[in-house]
Amino acid sequence: MSAFSVIPAIDLMSGRCVRLRQGRAEERTEFSDNPVKVAREFESAGVRRIHIVDLDGAFSGAPENFAAIRAIRQAVGCEIQLGGGLRTTEAVQKALSEGIDKVILGTMAVEQPDLLTRLVREHGDRIIVAIDARDGVVAYRGWQTSEGHLPATDFARRMVEIGVQTFLHTDIGRDGMLSGPNVEATRALASSVEAGVIASGGIASLDDVRTLAALGLPNLLGVVVGRALYDGRIDLAEAIRLLQS
Repeated sequence: MSAFSVIPAIDLMSGRCVRLRQGRAEERTEFSDNPVKVAREFESAGVRRIHIVDLDGAFSGAPENFAAIRAIRQAVGCEIQLGGGLRTTEAVQKALSEGIDKVILGTMAVEQPDLLTRLVREHGDRIIVAIDARDGVVAYRGWQTSEGHLPATDFARRMVEIGVQTFLHTDIGRDGMLSGPNVEATRALASSVEAGVIASGGIASLDDVRTLAALGLPNLLGVVVGRALYDGRIDLAEAIRLLQS
């Protein structure tokens, strides 16, 4: 992923494709009962990577949608990055052995940095660390818990020291809200580390995608887009063409 790209999201609950508002399970909208079909449509549009989140796993602490994840992996050839409930070595190894290209670790990075360090040493850039922030402060455990007052940028620097090469940065307050990305927070994080950053949260239009791409930060690798794709605010193929022009 050397060039800025759009990464469409599939969020899973009970095997169905849903979106939440600000990570709240009670603020759920179901978009499809066939996530494999959704993934194939994304791939047909020309994406290079799909972002999958096991939301049930994020809340429970262990993967719960692996049947659907496995089916998606078998159905598409593009890269898949997976997060949600991957909090043990066994869960990470299972995901990677099933052909998942990148695993996203959030709670583990906060609570078990020694374990994260071992996994980074073993798997290198297949490990992405999620930096989920509310008002600039790191949150974890399905976004339900905050890590004191640890600024996202400080946490990122700490992770770089142990070898993390890529971050997924989500502004929780904007996630699923279609309120536009937190451009300044994204810029601050990407400017603070020598590691790749993927932005997430609040994308509502092609202009939002264009704004992030125009930051011109070489380590800003792309943006995850969810709700805006499902409700038709963004045409995925058009977004891809925009970034290729």
